[in-house]
Order: sequence, then C-alpha cells, then structure tokens
Amino acid sequence: MYVTGICLFLCSCQHGRVKIKSTAQQEEEKRKEREKKLKAFVSARDAVLKKRSAGEHDEEALQLTRQLLSSNPDFATLWNYRREVLLHLETLREKDEVQKLYESELHFIEACLKVNPKSYGCWHHRSWVNTRLPQPDWTRELGLCDRCLSLDERNFHCWDYRRVVVKESGVSVEQELQFTDRLIGSNFSNYSSWHYRSTLLPQLHPQPAPDPAPNTSPSPTASPQIHSHRVCEEQLLKEYELAHNAFFTDPNDQSAWFYYRWLLGRAEREEMISCVYVSREKRRVSVAFSKPVHAQSEGLMLVLDGQPQQVQWRSAHPRFRHSPVWLCDLPPGSVSDISNEHNLTVHWTEKHTHRDCALYTGEMSESWCRDSATDQELFRSELSVEKSSVLQAELQSCNQLLELEPQNKWCLLTIILLMRALDPLGHEKETLAHFQTLKEVDPMRSTYYSDLCSKFLIENTILKMEYAEVRVFSLSNKNLTTLCHLDQLLLVTHINLSSNQLLRLPPQFAMLQCLEVLEADDNAIESLEGLYHLPKLEEVSLRNNQICKLSDLESLASCTKLTRLDLRGNPVHKTANIESELNQLLPLVTALSL
Repeated sequence: MYVTGICLFLCSCQHGRVKIKSTAQQEEEKRKEREKKLKAFVSARDAVLKKRSAGEHDEEALQLTRQLLSSNPDFATLWNYRREVLLHLETLREKDEVQKLYESELHFIEACLKVNPKSYGCWHHRSWVNTRLPQPDWTRELGLCDRCLSLDERNFHCWDYRRVVVKESGVSVEQELQFTDRLIGSNFSNYSSWHYRSTLLPQLHPQPAPDPAPNTSPSPTASPQIHSHRVCEEQLLKEYELAHNAFFTDPNDQSAWFYYRWLLGRAEREEMISCVYVSREKRRVSVAFSKPVHAQSEGLMLVLDGQPQQVQWRSAHPRFRHSPVWLCDLPPGSVSDISNEHNLTVHWTEKHTHRDCALYTGEMSESWCRDSATDQELFRSELSVEKSSVLQAELQSCNQLLELEPQNKWCLLTIILLMRALDPLGHEKETLAHFQTLKEVDPMRSTYYSDLCSKFLIENTILKMEYAEVRVFSLSNKNLTTLCHLDQLLLVTHINLSSNQLLRLPPQFAMLQCLEVLEADDNAIESLEGLYHLPKLEEVSLRNNQICKLSDLESLASCTKLTRLDLRGNPVHKTANIESELNQLLPLVTALSL
C-alpha cells in the first residue's frame, strides 16, 4: 500500500511537469509554420497576378492585394495593380464616393507603414493617392510626417514625403525652418534636420546678387560666384553660432560638424570661359572652362578676324565626353602672317558669354587671355571684415576645443577648413601638421586625408605660381598621392613632381598643352595615360618608378616633340630587347636612359 502510494505520487509529478521541447523540435515547428504562411502567400499572390492578367479591376482585387501588402508592403507590383484598380473604380463612382475610396486607402497605407515605416512602395503610393483625392487633407499628412519623424528622425522616406506635402500645402519656408529649430533643439544629432535646414536657408535668406553696372552686359571676367543656393552673410554668422553650440555640446557627434562644413563651403562656380590659348606654331586653340562641359553640344563658335571658322572641337583626352579643356585646329595659313595682328573670339552661345584673345604682330608664337585663380576666387572667397573676424573667432574657439579634445578628428578637420577660408598660404605649415595628426587619430581614413592634403598643396602652389607670375610648377617631395586642378595648369611649361607617392599620370594630364619638361622621378607611377598628344613636350624624366611593360609607354608616341626620356630604375628595363623596341616605338627620342 505504501509502495503503491509512492509510485502514484511519482507518476503524478512526472505528468504534472511542463514538457520542454528540444531545440530541434522548435525549429521544425517554426519551419512548418513558415511553409504554411509561404504557401498561403504564394497562393494569394498567384490569384492576384491571375486576376491582373485577366484585366479584372474589382473589389476582390483590392481585398486580395490588401491581404498581401499588409504582411509585405514592399511588393511593388501589387501597389501598381492596386493603382490600376483604384483608377477603374474611380470612373464608376460619384465624387463623394471617390473621396471615401481614397481616404480608406490612406488608412490602409498608414497600417502598412506600421509594418515597415521605410517602405518605398508605401510612401510612393501615399503620394499618388493624395494626387487623386478630390479634397486632400495636407494638414493631416503633415501631422503624419510629424509622428513618423518623432519615432525615427532619420526616416529619409518620410523627409522626402514631407517636402512634397509642404510644397502642396503651402507651408512657408519660415515655418519649416522653425520646425528644424525644434528638432535640432531637442537633438543636436539629428543629421536629417541639419540637412533640411541647408536646403531652406538659401530660400529664406539668399545671398543677394551684385548690382550690374547700368547699360552693361555681364563681363566674362566678372566674379564667378553664383549667389543662388548661398546664404546671406548676416544669417550665415548666426548659423555659425548654432553649429558652434552643437559641436561644443557633443564634440564627437558628426551631424553639426557636417553642417558647419557646408556653411564654410562656397557656391558653385559660374559656367564661364576662364582661358583661351592660341599657338601660332601648332595652329591650335585651347579653351578652358570653369567646369567640365561637352563643347560639341554647347554651341561653341570660333571667330577669327571677324570671320566664323569651321573647326572641330575635341577634348584633351578621348576618354572625356565632358572636359574643362577643349581644343581645335585653325585652318592652314590662318595665323601664319606675322605682320598682321589676329583677333580671335570664342563664343559660348549656350551661356551667352565669350572670351577674346589677340595674337600680336612679330615673332610671338603664342598668346592667351585668362583669369587667374586669384581673380576667380577659385580656392577661397574674399571675406568681409565682419565675416573674417567671426571666422577668426571660430578658429580660436575650435583651437580651444582641440586643447580639450586633442584627438577629435572633426575638430581637426574643421580647423583646417577654417584656416583655408581665412588664409590658405599663411596657415599652410599648421595645416600640414593637423593633417599628420588626423592620419594618426583616424588611420582608417588616412588615404582620404592624404588626398585632401595633396589637393590643398596643389591649390597653394598654383596661387604661389601665379603671384610670382611664372609658368613653372614645382611640388617635389610633398608626399602627393593624387593630382587635381590640372586644367589650371594649361599654360605651365615645366612641372616637377619628383619624390612623391603618385601611382599614375591620369588622363587629365593631357590638358597641359604647353608642357615642355616633366620631372616625375622617385614615385610609384605605373600608368602614363595622361601623357597623350602633348604638342610641346620635349623632355620626360621618370627615374625610379613602376613602369613594367613596353605598352605602358605607348602614349608617349603621340608626343611628337619628345626627344629626351629617362627610364632608369623602372622594371621595364628588364624587358628583352627593350632598347630596340623603344627605338621603334619612339623613333624621335635621341637621348634615352635605361
């Protein structure tokens, strides 16, 4: 009796205990559940697609697509079909019923957004529905945007939709700017709000355009700053303070730093002809523009001594459809008469601008007319006394922050930009030191910093060259990793790029139409693609680089004046019969060093 009682107790305990399923059992049940849902989804999908193929646009189609989109709002085909159905039903109903139909659709979309707030299909469909509503409620839509952005302030789908709503509802730019004030005030890290603010400010506080002189047309030498898309100075100074407060509150948050960098940026340059160069010897005209253009479709016309010329424009390198430098050959004998002055005008009819150039009498073989980089404010804008003093104060503040946060990359980079805005040449030494620190504190982006440092060094050297009024460009032993602004070197005759870290001479190098001597020793150059049809190039020194194959030198064959070539210390010298091969490839080279 006693034993029996114990057995019964043990049995009852075992049966009363919750049985724990093994992991394998759980996974199998989940798999079966997924298969069941998938079969139901596929079956419903096939039914919908069959109805669409049959051209059926009825209430059942709306119901079927509703079921599918409620679980997967990113099925674009179903949204497309749903629009087809709605358009058909719209033709069958009165205006009041159409209003109810589309309002119901908006409620459905809102439910789908709860499943996926970043669904492309949902937001696009909602925008479409509001265009079909007889009486859209934009206030409601603005409220929806507010709710969605309060849940996820970086929902760029919602930001895009908000811009549509604002445009349609007539919300003022000033109200939207106040909206960004609220969001930024509650969270300095709201990058989307900072960005939206950058699109609103130029509309509300645009930088005024300069007043043109009476009875005059725009001059081709006028300042190339575009005043649209820029902010007036008074507001700009307030924005500096706003960003300043943000990054002093949280120095490591990148949002305000990016906005501040935008504030320090400059307007896009005006589309203009920045230089015209004429070579009597080569009968060639080179035209430089302020930005890459497609001259063959831009209405470029050449007039010589009052007569329009039939010329063929080509870019400096065949790889470029759009280029800042374009070339053409003058008709034979058109400028050979040295006893007469020749006047040449390049008209850019598309932009209603032109540039004149005169080839004077005598033995002068070339002439040019250009704006210098300093005239164009190419690398920095002239600052008013007020703005300069504010930027100087900002620089001091950032230096104070750097003392507290010596490894803050955003602060370091901003200090560099401020220095360049104030005085790029005067702050060059400090800028280089800050770049070195940046590479140490942020090694992952060291290549970016090296390229940016190279860009700034090239800009500074162009300014120094123009202040000295010479045509020699020297940047040896500067750790350059990239080349830029090559269109600004159109008139340069001698370049020294030795002892850097260059890997190639890019196609843009072909814009150096006046280049006679190139020194590029002690780099790691593998490609000479940019040494292409340089009509004046006579001497090239490429000692101690990484030129490996004879084919790497083929572009030099297009430089018909090349007579001196130094290739010592390159792997190509190990190629069998290299000297005879080079003599065949470059028969005009009389001084070859291997």
